[in-house]
Amino acid sequence: MPAKLKRIVSIANQKGGVGKTTTAVNMAAAISRRGHKVLIVDLDPQGNASTGLGVSPENREFTAYDILVDGIDITKAIVETDVKNLSIITSNVDLSSADAELMNDKGRLLRLRSSLNEIKGFDYIFIDCPPSLNLLTINAFAASDSVLVPLQSEFYALEGLSQLILTVREVREALGTELFIDGVVLTMFDRRVKLAQQVEIDVRENLKNLVYKTIIPRTVRLSEAPSYGETILEYDASGRGAEAYLALGAEFLKRDKVKQKKF
Repeated sequence: MPAKLKRIVSIANQKGGVGKTTTAVNMAAAISRRGHKVLIVDLDPQGNASTGLGVSPENREFTAYDILVDGIDITKAIVETDVKNLSIITSNVDLSSADAELMNDKGRLLRLRSSLNEIKGFDYIFIDCPPSLNLLTINAFAASDSVLVPLQSEFYALEGLSQLILTVREVREALGTELFIDGVVLTMFDRRVKLAQQVEIDVRENLKNLVYKTIIPRTVRLSEAPSYGETILEYDASGRGAEAYLALGAEFLKRDKVKQKKF
């Protein structure tokens, strides 16, 4: 059954190349496959989530930039994708100037939250944040119930995570929200590499139950899928990447069900 309350989750890591957009697109697709209505908000000026879901630049009439800077009706920017139950608010390079254009706007931190509050008909909204802790990311955090952090299985995996956690705490205190870290997902994992195995041990020892059981493997197919405008569930339905994201979607929903019972 779909969630009773709309849940908004930022997918964020200020370090680029950690599988953030890949996780946003494919986990959203996995959840939509279970009958939930899902919206992705592409808040990265690179627009990779938009491209990865097959929305070409010429079909991005209204984007996240138009919502944040020009204040257009957010429903005009929602684009249905070829994936059942999955829609997206697209992005493009225009968004890179949003920080400067909103500098003198007193309500700049709440622009996205105000717009998302107007949306109905979705069970889950996932915000693909830019790889930095800038105004766009703060807008995403201010609009969200929680933050999901993809973490690449590499030597410096935990470096920078403390700053992200601090930012979450500051946003929560400054805006009086209940924002929390939803969890950490290990990505781009190669079990053949001893270092990756050690990183998993270290991350689980440090972050305990915050770390998802599901691990996303490093596969060629996962990196290829966006160039075809498809999720991994369409591009390589029987592969390890699809299997992992289906499992991640199921684990997310199971965790979310427990959280909703608490409230």
